[in-house]
Amino acid sequence: MDLRDVKNAHFWQIDHKLKRIAEEDGVLVLPSPKAWAEFSWSRKFFGKKPKEGYFFWVKSQLSKPLTTCIAIASPGVSQDLDNLTVVESGVKVEVNMVCEALTKSLGGSHSSRGKMVLKKSASMIYSHSHNWGDKDLVNLEYKFILERGARLSYSYRNLLPPKDLRIKTEILAEEESSVDSELTINAKKTKVSLKESLLLRGDNSQGTLKLRVVAGESSDIRAESSITALAECKGHLDCQGLLTDKKTTMSLVPKLICKDPRGQVTHEASIGKISEEELNYLRTRGLKEEEAVDLIVSGFLKS
Repeated sequence: MDLRDVKNAHFWQIDHKLKRIAEEDGVLVLPSPKAWAEFSWSRKFFGKKPKEGYFFWVKSQLSKPLTTCIAIASPGVSQDLDNLTVVESGVKVEVNMVCEALTKSLGGSHSSRGKMVLKKSASMIYSHSHNWGDKDLVNLEYKFILERGARLSYSYRNLLPPKDLRIKTEILAEEESSVDSELTINAKKTKVSLKESLLLRGDNSQGTLKLRVVAGESSDIRAESSITALAECKGHLDCQGLLTDKKTTMSLVPKLICKDPRGQVTHEASIGKISEEELNYLRTRGLKEEEAVDLIVSGFLKS
């Protein structure tokens, strides 16, 4: 998503200041504290009274994607967001979200908890992009709740990593629902702690978890991905890592848990390094070593 013109975003926040909030036909957009005050039913999803964040209630079909931009612009800012999106039955929605630091070395903190509720036969395409400075601390906790027949396509990309990145993603899939989740991280001098889980608890539910991590420049990566089958369902886990220097450590842990004999869950996992053969080939094509590495990394992250 390109949010150079963020003035068109439905929700735009810098530090703790709400710069813009805009509604469309078919959706109610509010700051989370106001939603908590106005809709008592929202409180079971928020869990506690939110300090800041956004609330989207998608009631009918939209003509264009929902867009949000949450940014840090001042040194030492500590954001603490609680976000809630509810999509009514049968509605299809696309959400594009950017969270970022506007300049490097701000040393800010961004903590974001989000819940996405897709009601019966609802559908969501959710593209989430993070871009941070090298001193920032980021903690992301997202939970997706899919009712019967719901569809979710979730994409998270972090190509400009913070100093410390913690991610926890939980997806609950009821009967006949489906999930495609893809997390992409390019870590440089970054500590990453990642835990993602998919719970297939309804008959004929299905889902895939895909993880791509490139780690270099003394990064430390700890990632756990799991799929649990509680019904007649299908799930697949695909996690791959690429190391680009000798001072980096990476741990990718795939977990498959099957509690119903009708469930089918599979996985593939690997950690590798950049091939000398690939590097030599690209050098013969006129690329410098740094350019060749960048091209290989780019291809891996898109695979």
